[in-house]
Amino acid sequence: MTTKSLYERLGGAPAIQAAVDRFYRRMLKDARVARFFEGVDMQRQAEKQRNFLTMVTGGPNHYTGKDMRDGHAHLLKLGLDDSHVDAVIENLGAVLAELGANEADIAEVAALANSVRDDVLSRQSRARR
Repeated sequence: MTTKSLYERLGGAPAIQAAVDRFYRRMLKDARVARFFEGVDMQRQAEKQRNFLTMVTGGPNHYTGKDMRDGHAHLLKLGLDDSHVDAVIENLGAVLAELGANEADIAEVAALANSVRDDVLSRQSRARR
């Protein structure tokens, strides 16, 4: 018996597409984080996010973006901190719930996001402290 990947349980490519589209609509309206997207090519950003979410949830790996530290370093200069990472996780969870994902899968996505928190914020990982 083969266990489905998180990617498959979420609904595969169509679900990731829908989730990312809704996610960025939410993020751009969220006063806590919207400023981080000023001047960003949102079409390109969404494509990178779709590829990243697909990869980390067990789907095909087409992600060619930067690692988490390099990809977010410029945002640290704008004040990126834990509260913003929390907002990302909150918004993504809400979108997945809207799309019908179950609580366990939403929690797994949140755990994946939390697993890169220290890299996003360019700090030493808790495992290495």
